Amino acid sequence: MANLTEFHRVAEQVRNWGRWGAADELGTLNLITPEKVAAAAALVRHGKVFSLGIDFGSAGPQGAFQFRNNPVHVMTVDGGDARTLAEYGPKWLRNSVAQELSAFFADNPFRFNDDLIIMPLQAATQWDALSHVYYDEQLYNGFPASSVTSLGAVHCGIDKVDGKGITTRGVLLDLVRHRKADTYLAAGQPITPEELDEVVAAQGVTVGSGDILLIHTGWMARFHETGDGAEAYSGLDWRCAQWLHERDIAAVAADNLMVEDTVSGVEGTFLPMHMLCLRDMGLMLGEYWDLTALAADCAADGVYEFQLIAPPLRVVGAVGSPINPIAIK
Repeated sequence: MANLTEFHRVAEQVRNWGRWGAADELGTLNLITPEKVAAAAALVRHGKVFSLGIDFGSAGPQGAFQFRNNPVHVMTVDGGDARTLAEYGPKWLRNSVAQELSAFFADNPFRFNDDLIIMPLQAATQWDALSHVYYDEQLYNGFPASSVTSLGAVHCGIDKVDGKGITTRGVLLDLVRHRKADTYLAAGQPITPEELDEVVAAQGVTVGSGDILLIHTGWMARFHETGDGAEAYSGLDWRCAQWLHERDIAAVAADNLMVEDTVSGVEGTFLPMHMLCLRDMGLMLGEYWDLTALAADCAADGVYEFQLIAPPLRVVGAVGSPINPIAIK
C-alpha cells in the first residue's frame, strides 16, 4: 500500500491546474474538440442505440451510504384529483384557486397529470462534478473549497459544463470478459494500469485524447440480480489516474458505484483516485452506468468504440448530475 508522500508525488505529476487558463472550470472536457465530436459522429454505422442509464426509482442502488436515498417520486396531480375536484370540489373547497380549478374540471374535458421527484442528484446514473471532491481546502484549478456553500458551488459546478454537452468518442474496456469472470469482478483484485494496457491490446482498440472510457466490471448486472447496492467489487486502482493522464482521457465512467476500487490503496485516505481525478486532473467520473448490453454487443461484433452522448442537467451550483447516457454504434 502506498503512503501519502507517494500520493502527493503522483498528484503533482497529473495536476492540470493552469493548463487551460487560470479561470478554467471544465478540466479535461477541454480535450473534446470540435474535430473529436465530428470524428465520434462518424463512428455510427448501424444506428444501434444503447441506453446506459438505470431507473431512477425506489428500487435503485442507494443504501450503501447513509447520506443518500433512492429517489422518491410522487404525483402532484392525477386523474383522481381531477375527478374529486369536478365531483366533490364545490362542497368543501374554500380556496378561490381550488374553486376555479373545480369549475374548470367540471366544464372542460381537458385533464392532466403532474409529478415531482425528490432525490440526491447522484442517486443513480450520474456524473461527479469537479466540485464534488477536494482536499487541502482547494478544488480543481486552485479554486477555494470555501466557494462551495449551502447555496451550491460557485466554481466547478456541473452547470459549468454548459455548451460542451459531453459528446465524444467512447471506448469500452471489458474487464469482465478479459478476466473471464462469470458475471462481475469479485472484490480483492483492483484493476491496474498494466491490466488496462492488456485489455486495450486484446480488444485491438486505441485510446487517445478526448476519449471517454467506460469500464465494464459487471457490478450493475450483479445489482440487477441481487438488489444489493453495497456489495464490494474490484474497481480501478488509484494508480490508473496516471494512466488516464498520460493518454489525455476526457472522462471515465464505470458500471459500479465509485469507479475506483473499494480498497483505497493509499494509507491514510479514502478514494484517492477521486482526489486525483476530480481535484488535480479536472477529470469527471461517471458512476452507476449500465454497460451490460453494450458490452455484449461489443464482444459480438468486436467493435469497442462508439459515439457517446452524456450531457448533465445544468443544475446551477450542483456538484453532480443525473444523466441517461447514450452510446450509438
